[in-house]
Amino acid sequence: MQVAEQCVVSIHYKLTNDKGEVLDSSEGRDALVYLHGAGNIIKGLETGLLGKKAGDKVDVKVAPADGYGERDERLIQQVPRSAFQGVDEVKPGMRFQAQGPNGATTVTVAAVTEENVTVDGNHLLAGENLNFAVEITDVRGATPEELEHGHVHGAGGPQH
Repeated sequence: MQVAEQCVVSIHYKLTNDKGEVLDSSEGRDALVYLHGAGNIIKGLETGLLGKKAGDKVDVKVAPADGYGERDERLIQQVPRSAFQGVDEVKPGMRFQAQGPNGATTVTVAAVTEENVTVDGNHLLAGENLNFAVEITDVRGATPEELEHGHVHGAGGPQH
């Protein structure tokens, strides 16, 4: 069976940036299992796996537009240090949930002064080319329940 819409696909992968640094990997873990066509993985990787079958190994390069988007400087803002009440020490690299105009979003602290905190609402991989080395380990048809819910269910049915 080939990877297509409404298929459950199992993959092992290694994700690197253009410098060759490993950003993520399934090595030593179970395969990543997703419902193809349901937006469970980034668009560029999904497109690169279309038509492949179990046993195939493929390298997929994903441009920012088909990954986590381009960096948007408008998502970098200074907020008053007082917005972090209850946090003893705010340091660069810390991540927080914040309420934005479109609901909850994750921001990363970029810089801290005595009065202000600069936060970055871009995804950590925004603006990055993503290089996936993928091995497809299984492809099967999705169950009606998986299609209805828009995601894969484990053995024994839904886990939610």
